[in-house]
Amino acid sequence: MSFRPPADFADGHSARWRALEGDGLEHLTLRAEADGLRADAALVGERDGSRFGATYRIDCDADFTVRSFEIATTDGRGLAMARRDGRWHDSRRGHLPAFDACIDIDLSATPFTNTLPIRRCAWHTGQQRRIAMLFVPFDSFEPFVTEQIYTCLAPRLFRFETADGSFTAELPVDEDGLVMDYPCLFQRL
Repeated sequence: MSFRPPADFADGHSARWRALEGDGLEHLTLRAEADGLRADAALVGERDGSRFGATYRIDCDADFTVRSFEIATTDGRGLAMARRDGRWHDSRRGHLPAFDACIDIDLSATPFTNTLPIRRCAWHTGQQRRIAMLFVPFDSFEPFVTEQIYTCLAPRLFRFETADGSFTAELPVDEDGLVMDYPCLFQRL
């Protein structure tokens, strides 16, 4: 299975998703940089009756391995973390060893972070991977480790499952590895 090479994002590539629950919209720009890739996005939405506005930036190597990320909300909350030499660091608390086994991140308010393990790993149909994720919920911004399972069902079609079995979704992706439809949560515009 092949995706478009990261160099194709030199002039930037944009995508938008709308939330299927509540009110919400995300605009993402993915751009090739000299040392990898940068994803910048703005989100507005509503979750559990509360409205929010936020931005995030994710810097990756050319193979979609996350180096750092920053999240900021319009009400002043935020989180910034970086992965150096396989160790995660937070801008306020220093080294956070609980996350060192995580290569990928999952930001709860966006389907984009599903692209990270899909693009980072080489896949063949039927292959399944259990992945430790650094998960960041947008209500608290308190990260924790969660295990997720990705299965390649067909070229550009993946099943996503939480390891505890509480959620499963089939995720079709485009030639860039970006989610097209995330049942019950997001739909590409």
